[in-house]
Amino acid sequence: MKKSLLTVASGLAVASVLAACSGDDTSSSSEGSSGTQEITFWAPFSGADGPNMEQIVNEFNDSQDEVQVDFQIVPQSEYYTTLDLSLSGQQEGADVMIMHGDQIMTYANQNIIKNLDDIVGDQIDKENYHPTAWEGAEVDGSIYGVPLDIHPLMFYYNKDLFEAAGLDPEAPPTNREEFLEAAKATTNADEGQYGFAVPTLWPQQFIFPSIVYQNGGELITDDGEVQYDSPEAVEALEFLHSLIYDHEVSPADIQQDGELTLFLQGKSAMHMNGPWMMNQFEESGLNYGVAPVPQLGTEQQAVFANSHNFVIPETVQDEAKIDAITTFLNYVDENGMAWAESGQAPASKAVYESDEFNEMKQQPEVAKQFEYVQFSPNVENWGPVSDPLFSAVNEVLLNQREAQEALEQAAQDAQASLQ
Repeated sequence: MKKSLLTVASGLAVASVLAACSGDDTSSSSEGSSGTQEITFWAPFSGADGPNMEQIVNEFNDSQDEVQVDFQIVPQSEYYTTLDLSLSGQQEGADVMIMHGDQIMTYANQNIIKNLDDIVGDQIDKENYHPTAWEGAEVDGSIYGVPLDIHPLMFYYNKDLFEAAGLDPEAPPTNREEFLEAAKATTNADEGQYGFAVPTLWPQQFIFPSIVYQNGGELITDDGEVQYDSPEAVEALEFLHSLIYDHEVSPADIQQDGELTLFLQGKSAMHMNGPWMMNQFEESGLNYGVAPVPQLGTEQQAVFANSHNFVIPETVQDEAKIDAITTFLNYVDENGMAWAESGQAPASKAVYESDEFNEMKQQPEVAKQFEYVQFSPNVENWGPVSDPLFSAVNEVLLNQREAQEALEQAAQDAQASLQ
């Protein structure tokens, strides 16, 4: 689920798939025969969360006659390629679309998504959302997106394995010491059972940065200095390495999704992933618990996160259409419980402060982390800029290179990319 900006050329193969998609291109208004304002909404929710957003859209359309939303899901793997095609004018596009927080700066700096400073405050109340959510939608102090949710890394654990090891199944670890204690207690290598399976690939894009920030470090400074080889980053990577080769609470050489398979099989007691995993864990029948990520770092509580935001292309100029979009967004703000039911924590106070939300199993645990989430650095094209980092992390966790050496090379490569 790493969101790298894809090239227009790579998306030509999917252009025909969405050739029939309608959208707005200049100042013309799109109205139905009865005078209803029609808006096209694109989102990458091609997983289990798609029906939840579809439910919200359908309920909005049924609630009134003035605005009708045409909701279209673009497959996750093709999403940003398809956006690039539409935003570059090579095919018709959407009037409003979902964009991840780590992509907003790239599109905002190219002036292809709308600055919403005039809309937020006039037509959308900023106070209706958690203040941290706006950080994922701001560029140089201006707002370019309206937040839907914040999705940080989450901590999952097998309650049955905890209980069998003499641990309290209702008391997940909260710090490094407790985490190591639980990992050792639940490891039985002879039976192929481990306390925690350290992934060498995804979702290290969330795990490693979380520990760096918990160590008090950062990945890239506000003035663009890459910090991949800082003492805080080296310590974070050496800690993950130690879980495999020193503490031996994790198997080595885990391939893509291997850590997830072990957790689902009951062969790994603890797992870290995003809130989007809830439906899969529920369907598996696993007796699992969910909690905020333990403070595995040495200085502070922090967790890496991304976010979903509503953005409007710069080409949408018609005021009637913009009014229709904000009418829809205000409805989602007040009626987003279906999105919470997908496992996510909406950024809307009307949702995450409600009794119904706080009676859910996972979602309140997601919202507990809102106060200390850390988003990706404020750079364009975070995906390509971070690629050297996660290649280095992979090599170290496969025991192919030392952490200091690998991270120094990653920092040099990323700095050259930024320059």
